This record gives sequence, C-alpha cells and structure tokens, in this order.
Amino acid sequence: MRLSKEEKPSLVVDFSFLDRFDPLIADQLLATPEKVLEDFELAIRSFDISERIPVRIKNLPERRVIRLRNLRAEHIGQFIATDVIIKSASEVKPQIIEVVFRCPECETLIPIQQEDAQLIRKASICESCGRRGEFPMVEKKLTDFRSLKGVEPFEITQGEQPSEMIVFLSGNLTTPKLQRKTDPGSRLRIYGVLKDLPHRIKGKITTKMDTFFDTNYFESTDVEYEELEITPEDEAAILGLARDPKIYERLRSSLAPGIFGYEEIKEAIALQLFGGIVHRLPDKSRVRGNIHILLTGDPSVGKSVLLKMGSAIVPRGKYVSGTGATGAGMTASVRKDEILGSWVLEAGALILCNKGMIAIDEFDKLNKDDQVAMHEAMSVETVSIAKASIVATLPAQTAVLAGANPKLGRFDPYRTITEQIDIPETLMSRFDLKFVLRDIPDRSHDEMLADHITISRITPKQMTPEIGVNLMRKYLAYARQKIDKLELTPETAKMLKDFYVDMRNAAPESGVVSITLRQYEALLRLAEASAKIRLDTHIRVQDGERAIRLMRYSLMQLGYDKETGQIDIDRIESGISATQRSKIRTILEVIESLQKHTGKEVALEDVLAEAESQGIERPEEIVEKLKREGMIFEPKSGFIKKL
Repeated sequence: MRLSKEEKPSLVVDFSFLDRFDPLIADQLLATPEKVLEDFELAIRSFDISERIPVRIKNLPERRVIRLRNLRAEHIGQFIATDVIIKSASEVKPQIIEVVFRCPECETLIPIQQEDAQLIRKASICESCGRRGEFPMVEKKLTDFRSLKGVEPFEITQGEQPSEMIVFLSGNLTTPKLQRKTDPGSRLRIYGVLKDLPHRIKGKITTKMDTFFDTNYFESTDVEYEELEITPEDEAAILGLARDPKIYERLRSSLAPGIFGYEEIKEAIALQLFGGIVHRLPDKSRVRGNIHILLTGDPSVGKSVLLKMGSAIVPRGKYVSGTGATGAGMTASVRKDEILGSWVLEAGALILCNKGMIAIDEFDKLNKDDQVAMHEAMSVETVSIAKASIVATLPAQTAVLAGANPKLGRFDPYRTITEQIDIPETLMSRFDLKFVLRDIPDRSHDEMLADHITISRITPKQMTPEIGVNLMRKYLAYARQKIDKLELTPETAKMLKDFYVDMRNAAPESGVVSITLRQYEALLRLAEASAKIRLDTHIRVQDGERAIRLMRYSLMQLGYDKETGQIDIDRIESGISATQRSKIRTILEVIESLQKHTGKEVALEDVLAEAESQGIERPEEIVEKLKREGMIFEPKSGFIKKL
C-alpha cells in the first residue's frame, strides 16, 4: 500500500496484500467493487483528511485477468483486469459527476450522482417535504474525463480480428503525466469495473447493451526505453559488452542464431537496432537518426524470421504483413465516436511503433495508396492527416525493416530491383540499405547449412543467443540514454567524404552515378550506430570503415551493372541504368530521324534494324518499354510514332 506521487494523490493498494490481510473483504471487492471502494474512501476521510483521496487497486490474481474477447454478461459489475493496446483517445474533458438541486419549498439540498455519460439525471422528489416536480440546479461537481478505445495485443489474437473495448478514465488518472502514458500506441493493463451502457437508436434505448471499462487503475506493460530498470549489475554487464573487441561478432551471433550465415545483413540489423543520432539544425529542420533496411530475395531463405526477430527485441516493436495492412492501418485514420459524438484520431502501426521499430513483411503487397502514405513517415518521420475536423501531424519516429518478394519468385541479378519488386522508386530510395538473400546451390555451404539445422534440432541449447533478449533491450536503452551526441573525428569525416567523392567520380565519362547524397547520409547514420554500440562519444575510423563496408556490400548486390562493370545507383532507385538510358536515347533518336524522312509513322522493322546496326541488343524490349511509358505509340500494326 502506498500513496502515489501524482499531482493529485491516490492510495494504491496491492490486492495480494489485501487478500492476505482480510480475504473476505478481498472477495467482496471483486464481487461488489463500487460499494467496497466507497467504504474505503469513507475510511480514509475518518482520518481528518479534507482532500478526497481515491483508492486504486492493482496486482489482481491471473484468474481475474480476462481477455477482451472472453468478457461476458456475467462479468458486468465485477472488478477485473485486462490487457489492451490503446488504439484511439479523446481529449481530456470535464464531466459532471454530481449535481446538487435545491427544493424551492424547504430549501433542502438534494445531491444526485451522475452515472449516465450522455444525460443529466435530475431530482424527482424531495425526501424532506415530499415535493415533486422540477428542482433548480445550484451546483455541479466536475472531474476530468477521457475516453479511450483499447484493442487486444497483437500477439494474443493469433490472426483473429482483435476485440475492442471502450475505456473511461477519470479524476487523477488523466493528469498530464498519465495522459502521455495513455496516448495511442500505449500498451496497458487496466484494472476496473466492467459496466453496461444503454444502446440508443434514434434517441431511444434498446434491449441491446454496450459495455465499457470504468478504470480504477492502470499500469504500462510495454516498457519504454526510458522506463527499463537498469541495475548496477546490468550496467556492469553492458559496459563489459561495450568494451569487448568482439562485440559486433557477438551481436551478429545473437540475432536469429537459428539462421545460418548472412553476417553482413545481421550486422546491419544490429546497427539498425541501435540507430543513429537525431540532428536538429538551427533552421529548425530535423535529420532522422533511424536506419531503414529492405530485405528481398529468393523464397525460404529466412527473411520473415529476421523481420520478426528484429521487432521482438525493440520495445514498441511490431511485426505486420503488407497483405493485411491498409493505409489507415499503417498511418492514421479518423472516425466518429458514437458515445462522445465527436471525431477522434486512431493511430496506425507506424505511430504505435513511435520511438521503436516496425517490421513489414510483404512490403510490396501494400497497395499504392498505402505506399504513398509511407513516404512522409520514412523520410521526415511524421504522419500528417487532415480529415473531418481533425488536422494533425503525428510522430512516427520508427525504424522500418521491410521484406519483399520478387514477382517471379526468384531474384534475377540481371534485372533491376524495381523491375522485380512492385515498390515505387521514390519509396525505394528511402531505404538506407537494401540486401538480397540468395539461395544458390553450393556444396560446402549447403553442408554447413544442413549441419547447422541438424544441430538446432538435436541440441537446441547451442542456438541460445550469446546476449539474451532482456540484456539486449537494456543495452539498447542504455546506449540511447547515455549517447545523445556524437562527435565526428576529422579522420573519419575525410574517409567518408573521400569514399563518396571517389564513388561519384569513378567514371565521369560514362555518365554512371554510383552513389547519391542519400547514401552519404546513410553512411553517417551507420557510423553513428557503430559508435553507439561501443558507447563511444566519437565516431572513429573503424566506424567509418564498417559503414563503408556494409554500404559497398549493399550497392554491389543490387547496383552492379554487369554490362559496364560499375556500380550504378539508378539500377536500385530509378530502375533504369545509365546503359539502358543510353539505349533508350539512341532508339528515340532513330525513330525521330526516320520520322523526318517519312513525315509520318515509321515501320517497326526499320527501327529495330537500325538499332541493331548501332550495337543495341534486343531493341524490341526497349521499344515495348517506351510504349508502356507512353513515349511512343502504335497508330497501326507494325508501325510506331514518337509523341
């Protein structure tokens, strides 16, 4: 039992203590909570305490923690607990809890408790003189009130549609500090009384009843980075990890140890978990610190396992599938609250993962509108919405780990990634690193992979991560708390700049662009994350080397043009390499030249023959591409014309 330290204090009672002290009262509390809680408050007033101090109950036995989908009529009026994720929340508004009327004949004051959320309950009779009729209102007692909508946590729904429940907060549960803990995205265990609410149709009460939770107490079950308790023993273990020269190898081996290989990809995900530093410039602009990674490749190579593993480690991490997500579900939506009669904002997955990480499988299966909504969230880390009466910008400081599958099943290294994955080029460029997980037959590699899987089945203890999930979370939290500013050493700055400039000017005569400013910013973020792992306040040469190595590995996988032997960033971000652009330009010049001679459309055979004479292989593929993009058209069969 303790007195809370809020602005408006309350007495928090541990139910297990109450049950040991007086089991009879504990049972009465569960069965008739409103009467017992009222008696508790009367007992507090007997100590000459002028201020009303509400009694809050926590730590109910597990048998009283009931899933939303299992709540029935028998639970109405009982004291129970349930776990929810807050989906939407109203503003804090005043609510009338008691109205005092005066009898005009005997001047008696008649207090009437208000329990209906919509209609004021009036006095009907004066018990002193027996008068009936209208009574003038002389006083109203107000309290703060907030309405929430809670849904079942994702991991307990098992693919079913999650149940929802309206949750009411009042009194000191709506203080500014606690309000932040009940904003959309918060994961809570709520203790309170399940009550019924009249269901009205056109103002008339029907036999069907709605239910809501009248909250007595709540506690956060999704611990934030700032709320993770780090003991002196934990701090000693974390500092020991940070000083270990093999810490990067240990982190790699701790991420999905059941997946064999992919060392560079695991190392990149480890850097993503730690993240870079948010930079706020003097002009109020903000440069994100979160790292976004895209995984693609052949089927059955472990992409989904890596995605789930990453989101499971981070507080507020979520795993979603693009096949079951909508734009409103990913970002935000507005709906009409039937009880309050006002519009309320519902947070989507990106906002629920604010200051965390979201893993999106089947990213290419998001429809076009949803992918458009992702642009703002992945670039400036906000979600803007302007619907009904609500115009708001919500924070979405979320690292994105996405997975996508090629259209034809297996990845083709001879085709650009944008040809194989249905993701807009503008969205593709938002990812700092892009990796391909290939399934290529190789006897020695296949033998090691088979041995690894066999060992995981026979002696699964050998697959235990070197760094446990709990320690990993505290390691992440400690790094974020302690390292909020990093200094880039001159040697590292010169290394990163030289790499960027040399890549840009490797072959200026060819017109190939190997790297853009987006990749340079990504290099800085990766180097920052590398320094944070060591809990270092300086970005050193080894951090720059690590960032360059991972960036080069990513560019070589997806940007290497086999025709020119160079890295071409356009293969990754625009889908049209410099070589292909040159071929397109040549064919357009051929069509334009032939049109000048004929004055009208030109024969397709003549265009293909002239293109082949200029050394262009398979020109018919480029002609088809130009027709799809509307640059040329076919006025009649066998003839084409430039627009």
